[in-house]
Amino acid sequence: DEEKKFKGQKKKSYLECCERCVGSLPWASLIATILLYMGVALFCGCGHEALSGTVTILQNYFEVIRAPGETLDVFTIIDILKYIIYGLAAGFFVFGVLLLVEGFFTTGAIRDLYGEFKVSACGRCLTAFLMFLAYLFFLVWLGVTAFTSLPVFMYFNVWSMCQNTSLVEGANLCLDLRQFGAVTISEERKLCTGSEKFFKMCESNELDLTFHLFVCTLAGAGAAVIAMVHFLMALAANWGYLKDASRMQKYEDIKSKEEQELHDIHSTRSKERLNAYT
Repeated sequence: DEEKKFKGQKKKSYLECCERCVGSLPWASLIATILLYMGVALFCGCGHEALSGTVTILQNYFEVIRAPGETLDVFTIIDILKYIIYGLAAGFFVFGVLLLVEGFFTTGAIRDLYGEFKVSACGRCLTAFLMFLAYLFFLVWLGVTAFTSLPVFMYFNVWSMCQNTSLVEGANLCLDLRQFGAVTISEERKLCTGSEKFFKMCESNELDLTFHLFVCTLAGAGAAVIAMVHFLMALAANWGYLKDASRMQKYEDIKSKEEQELHDIHSTRSKERLNAYT
């Protein structure tokens, strides 16, 4: 019987420990962090490969060459976009860690609301600052999503032309890079449906793969936008809880101070009565 009691108490302690651990996790911040990392990884990885595929298509089928020197051409812009992708990957990894750590500390503050934990003004300011950053990055990712939809639209048009070329006989459609701003007005880089290079491009894997990579890039940017919305909701809730916790702490301090003053008054009166009686 004693052994069964011991096993039951041990099992109960394990369950209580698991419940305590699960209850202390900031699930909202954790889910938002996972979604943010997935979106940023999808955006950066697929975006990098899609830009590399775009370079291959421009060089192999449109015969666009890199300008000599430090001239700002389409290849230089693509290189700049790649460096921006590297910066986004590193920056949002750190930002996600900061938001997750803030979620852990805030969850601890709420859990120990009626304990000895004191909610500081610094913690509330940090939460408000992270909320401002999350809102700013939400707007940034909205712009990135809108910008990423442009190459998806362009490649969809090219892909549709490749799919419908065999259906429309005698159609002579051309892709001119000057319309997309990829080359200067003086350069003529056309690729028409009747040419051999156009059929080679449509039959190659570069076009199909690059198009789908840009679609995945757009999906990653959308996931990052949703993650920012999750972080905004979690940070706003945490800031409200911390503000209420601060007010509760002030109320408890005032209440304990008044009780101490009442106790001191009663003690003083009791001593005065005792002295008067003696």
